[in-house]
Amino acid sequence: MASKTQSKEAIDMIEVFADFKEKNNIDRATLVSVLEECFRNVIAKMHGTDENYDIIVNPDKGDFEIYHNRVVVPDGEVNDNNKEISLSEAQQIEDDYEIGEEVSQLVDMSEFGRRAILQLRQTLASRIMELEYDALYNQYKDREGEVISAEVYQTWKRETLLMDEEGNELLLPRQEQIPGDFFRKGESTRAVILRVENTGGKPRIILSRTAPEFLQRMLEAEVPEIQDGLITIHKIARIPGERAKIAVESYDDRIDPVGACVGVKGSRLRGIVHELRGENIDVVTWTSNTQLMITRALNPARVNSVVLNEEERTAEVYLDPDQVSLAIGKGGLNVKLASMLVGYTIDVFRELDSEEDNDDVSLDEFTDAIEPWIIDELKKIGFQTAKGVLGAQREMIIQNADLEEETVDEVLRILQAEFE
Repeated sequence: MASKTQSKEAIDMIEVFADFKEKNNIDRATLVSVLEECFRNVIAKMHGTDENYDIIVNPDKGDFEIYHNRVVVPDGEVNDNNKEISLSEAQQIEDDYEIGEEVSQLVDMSEFGRRAILQLRQTLASRIMELEYDALYNQYKDREGEVISAEVYQTWKRETLLMDEEGNELLLPRQEQIPGDFFRKGESTRAVILRVENTGGKPRIILSRTAPEFLQRMLEAEVPEIQDGLITIHKIARIPGERAKIAVESYDDRIDPVGACVGVKGSRLRGIVHELRGENIDVVTWTSNTQLMITRALNPARVNSVVLNEEERTAEVYLDPDQVSLAIGKGGLNVKLASMLVGYTIDVFRELDSEEDNDDVSLDEFTDAIEPWIIDELKKIGFQTAKGVLGAQREMIIQNADLEEETVDEVLRILQAEFE
């Protein structure tokens, strides 16, 4: 057989191969298949066929061998140099070859030509990269919804780049960051794997700290009863960094789902609240009774009655005057989160005595004295009538409505004048 001493071109190719053989996320069989495919494509372009070539790939050693198989024919009868070899030429390789035998000769990479070798290296690099991207995509696609801890590498205006333990790039967009998040290079941070995009060939792994799944996974990790299947999380509504409401249910009558999730003096939520930059967390018991669920979701307000419109998925909630501000919450957060939790648009109304109700006046009647956008702001926080506004505390209106103090005082003066 011919000497197995390879040319500089072969050594270069082996070095390229060695760069890729350590890729842990590409299985052996796939790597061998890709390498063989690349070599066969080049051989087929050069000789029209690759059928009479054997390609031996050894990923463990990081090398390969290519053998050219030809049949020995009498001298002067070679019709196809790719498939046949003359007897005299064969006997120069080994002197005991005879006509009809098959000669298997080691191919020197220099025979491919520099252009073919360059193309081979580029194709190999490209295919290996595609395999890496596919493996990375599949690896993280299967982990969507999982919480991961990664190291902050660089922060830009629109996103933060993190690195996992294997050096893969993970992206945390600005809109997926909690208000108040501040990252330093080299520190570790936690986020949920939100989605994996595969655009342009290279996968983009998108993380989130604002998704409900992030809060859910942390709660699952903190509450053994959830891990054991005794408590389930039905729904989470979040306004990241501000407040969240969680609906939970227990499958064991002996277990209080709210108490189990909160822990003694809030011990099970303390670490989660810290991770979420002080986000307040309300836990309520889930029920399939929508009216009761709305009542619980508006906690700490005491609800008198709930009128549902199931077709339009809206709910009118009536409360005593002193409960309206509690139901609405600071900046309207409480009623907004309650709406998100139950899936109904909730309108809050101040319940009046019948005599008061007869004397009351809709806010829409004051459009000649109060600008419509101001009336809209008052409606957003649950007021529909003049007496509803007058019966509320001035500070509550200022705090919850997007209005200046002077504007609120002017509105109160106009509404009071109506009844004087």
